[in-house]
Amino acid sequence: MNQVPYIAVEGPIGAGKTTLATMLAAELNMPVLKEIVEENPFLGKFYQNIDEWSFQLEMFFLCNRYKQLGDTESQLIRQGTPVISDYHIYKNLIFSERTLKGREREKYRQIYHVLTDDLAKPSTIVYIKASLETLLARIDKRGRSFEQDMDRAYLQQLIEDYEAAMASLAVTEPETTIITVDGDAADFVANPEQFAEIADRVKARIAGHPLR
Repeated sequence: MNQVPYIAVEGPIGAGKTTLATMLAAELNMPVLKEIVEENPFLGKFYQNIDEWSFQLEMFFLCNRYKQLGDTESQLIRQGTPVISDYHIYKNLIFSERTLKGREREKYRQIYHVLTDDLAKPSTIVYIKASLETLLARIDKRGRSFEQDMDRAYLQQLIEDYEAAMASLAVTEPETTIITVDGDAADFVANPEQFAEIADRVKARIAGHPLR
């Protein structure tokens, strides 16, 4: 376990990662690190033609997240400041393993490990698990134009990929605690009691006494 609490909120597209991370950061009085999404110039093109624009998209995300997390590690975590992020760097592999193929996938894996293997790992992952219907409703509600034509099959596969990824991280990063939030049952925005329950589980983990 890291000496300094480092919390990552994760889940598929539309799960509510940024919203929950922002709420937890306010509750826990921690700085929040938000991933760069809409600034990616390849995002709209990717959703229109995944095969054509996957490598450019994934490399942009990887390089920006590497820089962002590297700066956060040196400026905050190593200085003893707890941090909450709305992503785990591992998400780059979750997406790239699905979108890239052949030599491009292998090249990406190599670059990923060179850049990220020595980055600080989260002490806690808050994983928002949600069904396709819930994700689609939230995607529609937030109204990002480039997400409106998203392939339902792609999103469903992403849900399954996240499940596999969390199982893998439980083995490869045993020092990291994974707190699973039922995104179908818990509306942490509209229901203060449900948010408080999530926050209490995170607080207990930080205190070294995780709730069961």
